[in-house]
Amino acid sequence: MDEYIDIVDETGKPLGKSELKSVIHQKGYYHHTAHVWFYTQDGNILLSQRSAKKSICPLMWDVSVAGHIDAGETPKQAAIREIKEEIGVTVLQSDLQPIGIFPCFQSYANGIEDNEFHNTFKCLLSVPLSTLIPQEAEVEALKLVSFKDFNWLINNIGIDNHFVPSNKKYYELVFQHIKQSFL
Repeated sequence: MDEYIDIVDETGKPLGKSELKSVIHQKGYYHHTAHVWFYTQDGNILLSQRSAKKSICPLMWDVSVAGHIDAGETPKQAAIREIKEEIGVTVLQSDLQPIGIFPCFQSYANGIEDNEFHNTFKCLLSVPLSTLIPQEAEVEALKLVSFKDFNWLINNIGIDNHFVPSNKKYYELVFQHIKQSFL
């Protein structure tokens, strides 16, 4: 879907303009996304496999839920919308625990210039994996991995198409924040 997204400067501050997502990726405009990392009470983290239909990183295992923040949306509003769209779960703004905002600037062989600021949250997954409803256009599959396996995947980044290798520090920081939920 080609939605309108607010354009920001290289520090993430809004410029008061919005543009279609396709134009933003074509011209490399800076913009915001929402990332939500779900974890369970028993120490697992939800990974989502990107749809084979995605133009960026198809079939890669990565963040539980992620998507662009539409023009006029707040990061939490976008996160709640994306969660409902991608896995069929309803959460409240108070369920989202902020981790931080992380710049991620990538160029892809297909010509996409993706200059994003990831507004990142963690959230307790309070429903069984079997009740999640993956959105076919966005999500190929879902799985829970233990903290031990998540740490192994970070230390062996890129193996079996898990995670974006250039974002290792991001995954390490997310993992630290999720583990703090158990202290």
